[in-house]
Amino acid sequence: MIIAVDASGGDYAPHEIVKGAVKAAQEYEVEVALVGRKKVLHVLAGRHLQKHGLTIVEASQTIGPHESPMKAIRSKPNSSIVIGVNLVKDGRASGFVSAGNTGAVLGAALFSLGKMKGIERPAIACIMDITPSTPVLLIDAGANVDCRPSHLVQFAQMGAIYSQHVLGISSPRIGLLSVGEEETKGNQLVQESYQLLKKANNLNFIGNIEGHDILKVTADVVVTDGFTGNIVLKTIEGLSDTFLGSVRQIGQVISSAYHFRGRDLLRDIGLSSWVNRIDYREHGGACLLGVNGNIIIAHGRSQAKTIKSAIGIAKHMAEQGISQVIKEEIHEQTNRS
Repeated sequence: MIIAVDASGGDYAPHEIVKGAVKAAQEYEVEVALVGRKKVLHVLAGRHLQKHGLTIVEASQTIGPHESPMKAIRSKPNSSIVIGVNLVKDGRASGFVSAGNTGAVLGAALFSLGKMKGIERPAIACIMDITPSTPVLLIDAGANVDCRPSHLVQFAQMGAIYSQHVLGISSPRIGLLSVGEEETKGNQLVQESYQLLKKANNLNFIGNIEGHDILKVTADVVVTDGFTGNIVLKTIEGLSDTFLGSVRQIGQVISSAYHFRGRDLLRDIGLSSWVNRIDYREHGGACLLGVNGNIIIAHGRSQAKTIKSAIGIAKHMAEQGISQVIKEEIHEQTNRS
């Protein structure tokens, strides 16, 4: 199994990307293909190539974070994103991880891999492991700004399949994000989606949930449009950054006064595991579901630990055959309906 990694994408590329790839190759025993400028990558990863099963694939171009996605993938066929996705398309890689331009990754995946048969819109599924009991899957986290009710039903179907096979939840509870629990609450999209989800026999639909229910794990899969989902995700990330910053400042003050190490202090008062849980950098990346291949979109600020985790997610998706499972189950559900 080979996982291709965009070594040119993200705020900390290529140094942190290479570090993460080396750690993943060591810990997960997976081969990693670094996609980027060969000369640079040979300097950074040269001594690890044979020892840890790393390879380098030349990509002379880079798509910047602010470039127009579709224009960029057309004008830069030798970019790390386009080449990385094509490695999956050609069967030379079992998955692709990128912390680069999200729109470009989405566009390249749609253009090269194509949508699964029966899927109208692929969606970004993001695991939020912020509670002590079980993670919550948010879908769509940003791929589709404008949606139809049928799209949200398919998001729910893909999210349920992912939760079953990756998170091990036998009958995941599906919650539709709204402004109230009542069936009549929400905008037109939410109200019409509610009626379709209620009629879906293959889903454990529990009705509308509100924003505060996400943290209470009222639902295992939170379904919404990409516009709303991305705002939810960025809000939680902002809360995480603010809280972690405050905890570290307090830890520094106490550790200076009492000669404790901040890390040891957090562990002793029982906050260490919770701090790691709310730190989005611990969880790798989000999965693009609904395309014919395993694509992981990592945060633009991803550092080595995040990249390592994202590679682990890609490996697990490939081992479980998630893309094929979704394709088969969606096809079966479509035929039944």
